[in-house]
Amino acid sequence: MSIISLEIKVFKEGDAYVALCPELNVSSFGNDIENAKESLREALEAFLEECEAMGTLQEVLEDVGFVK
Repeated sequence: MSIISLEIKVFKEGDAYVALCPELNVSSFGNDIENAKESLREALEAFLEECEAMGTLQEVLEDVGFVK
C-alpha cells in the first residue's frame, strides 16, 4: 500500500460545507467541516478502490502528476 498526500479545500456553500480534492476532482459535503472532510475521505477511498479494481489507478494518478 502506498501513501499519497492530497490537497483538500473546504468551503461553505449555502447551509452545507463542501470538501474538495482538486487533484482528483472528487468532492463531498457535510453539515460541518469535520463531517465534510470525513465524507470526502470516504469518497476518495471509494474512487481510488474503483480505479484499482478497473486497473486504471496508476494511469489516473500519473495523469494528475503523481509518480511512483
